[in-house]
Amino acid sequence: MSLNDPLANVLSFIKNYEKLGRTELLTTNNSKVIRKVLQIMQHEGYIEGFEEIDDGKGKILKLNLLGKINKVGVIKPRFAIKKLDFDKFEKRFLPARGFGILIITTSKGIMTNVEAKKKNLGGKLLCYCY
Repeated sequence: MSLNDPLANVLSFIKNYEKLGRTELLTTNNSKVIRKVLQIMQHEGYIEGFEEIDDGKGKILKLNLLGKINKVGVIKPRFAIKKLDFDKFEKRFLPARGFGILIITTSKGIMTNVEAKKKNLGGKLLCYCY
């Protein structure tokens, strides 16, 4: 079975495992974008950490979950966002001001909406987490 959006699959696994109360997740979906999104989520305190395990066929990601995620998901279509339009998308995807993060890809790399505001950058929306 081919997967159309590996990032969406990983975030869906995370949401489902959090609902079940599990603390560990193994997934074969592994890419630079997924690892960077997980690093941001770890830095913000939503997951405890992750590591890559080499099984000979490909690398497996092992995630340690904290149980702090209420909802996480990708944003489709990947809306282009200007540096002045952050408030509009924060209202659309996050439940309250200052609660949760939007993860965006910019010309300077993948970062949160707060970092992009500080650096005065726009980009494309990838996902949200709260």
